[in-house]
Amino acid sequence: MIYTIDANLTHWINSWAGHSQFVDLLMLWVSSFGVPILVLAVACQWWARHDRQHTRHILVAAGFSFLIGLAFNQFILLFVQRVRPYDGGITSLLVTPSGDPSFPSDHATASFAIAAAFLAHRFRGATTFLAAAVLVSVSRIYLGTHYVSDIIGGAVTAISAAALVRWMYQEGTRADRFLTGIL
Repeated sequence: MIYTIDANLTHWINSWAGHSQFVDLLMLWVSSFGVPILVLAVACQWWARHDRQHTRHILVAAGFSFLIGLAFNQFILLFVQRVRPYDGGITSLLVTPSGDPSFPSDHATASFAIAAAFLAHRFRGATTFLAAAVLVSVSRIYLGTHYVSDIIGGAVTAISAAALVRWMYQEGTRADRFLTGIL
């Protein structure tokens, strides 16, 4: 039952592909460049003048969340080898096929990890990062590379990583002062 809902929702989102060349190109662009642009947006804030130490703490937390979330994904891949939806005949693929397993989505993990870290620290602009994470994730389904549940799985690993970082990496500690004082 759950698989049927997942497959039907995935197919429905992917069914919009191919109807508008503009939307297809936009989704391809978002999928290809969305995560690097998010990382760049995080990095560029390092030199912010407003509340510099606190901002840098959040940026470091976002970086740790990003890396730990992707590490969680690698651990999950030791146990879960899900085929891509295009290999299962669920979606039509608009990009080059991937050799990696489908679950969880690294794109979703990376983008949601940044958004979750910003949301956890109530950072200004956090909702913009969340909207970007949703757009990156939807683009992966639209292009036919992931199931909806792959995106949800990526978001869960991202949120778990951000929660772990929020708990372990405290602001004002010696390690925090060292990391935020670099550069």
